[in-house]
Amino acid sequence: MAPPFGKARGNDRAHDRHPPRTTTRRSLLAGVAALGALGAAGCSRVDTADATDGGDLLDRLRAQGVVRLGIAGEIPFGYIDRDGRLTGEAPELAKAVFKRLGVDRVQPVPTEFGSLIPGLNSQQFDVVSAGMYINAERCAQVIFADPDYQMLDAFIVRKGNPKGLHDYQDVVAKKARFATGTGYAEIQYAVEAGYKESEILIVPDQVAGLNAVEAGRADVFAGTAVTVREVVRKSRRTESTKPFAPLVKGKPHVDGGGFAFRSPETRLRDAFNTELRKMKKSGEVLRILRPFGFTEAEMTGLTAKELCRG
Repeated sequence: MAPPFGKARGNDRAHDRHPPRTTTRRSLLAGVAALGALGAAGCSRVDTADATDGGDLLDRLRAQGVVRLGIAGEIPFGYIDRDGRLTGEAPELAKAVFKRLGVDRVQPVPTEFGSLIPGLNSQQFDVVSAGMYINAERCAQVIFADPDYQMLDAFIVRKGNPKGLHDYQDVVAKKARFATGTGYAEIQYAVEAGYKESEILIVPDQVAGLNAVEAGRADVFAGTAVTVREVVRKSRRTESTKPFAPLVKGKPHVDGGGFAFRSPETRLRDAFNTELRKMKKSGEVLRILRPFGFTEAEMTGLTAKELCRG
């Protein structure tokens, strides 16, 4: 996902994905909170292991046969579907990786996106499985596996893209009415391009953004390429633009999202990375993520170390 906009961005995502942003991009689906409460109540917390040898969480998870996943109710990254089933790109990938590690079951613990890192560090769950963007501020609080996807931005525009909007510079130059989501990283990208923050139309999520463009309240809505692609599929009045890299400090910027672990648990993170790399090489990661709208373009060779440098 991406990081949200604002000072608290270290714990948020702009689908939540990227550096300066914070808060939740999408509200939790109905029933998620109740399911999370049951899951949390059914699993007692365990004291953090001695960090001198990289922690013993992996051994404990294997003994218990279950890993608790922190999710944020965000489609397509990690959510509970209408049938009450845990799904999304991150949980489905987690199921496959942890099975390889000898942990057969996953248990969702839903929370707000901004509570994922605090919840992880207070042992409410074992790993953040929410497609969280990896950035320097978050890397100061937790450790990350290498990203399982990379992400560019895209726009929702009217059919035919009448204003010719392809990036944030176009939005500014053509004085387009610009909309994006609450806490989205795209707020900062637009501001960096010269758009006045006070003139940005802030909406709850990509569905509200689609509605704003269809109703003519905005000329363009900015979001991640994958969410924009999916939301316009059934729209007859809008389309998505080609994905593009926003400029940060004058340079094209690509975000990457992955799994977060408590800092002492390097053994678990390293074991996870080993299996993840095998699955990337075999093409299994793409196979798992494809049903959620991810394509070959979202596959990545970026490392957590690179993204943590900012």
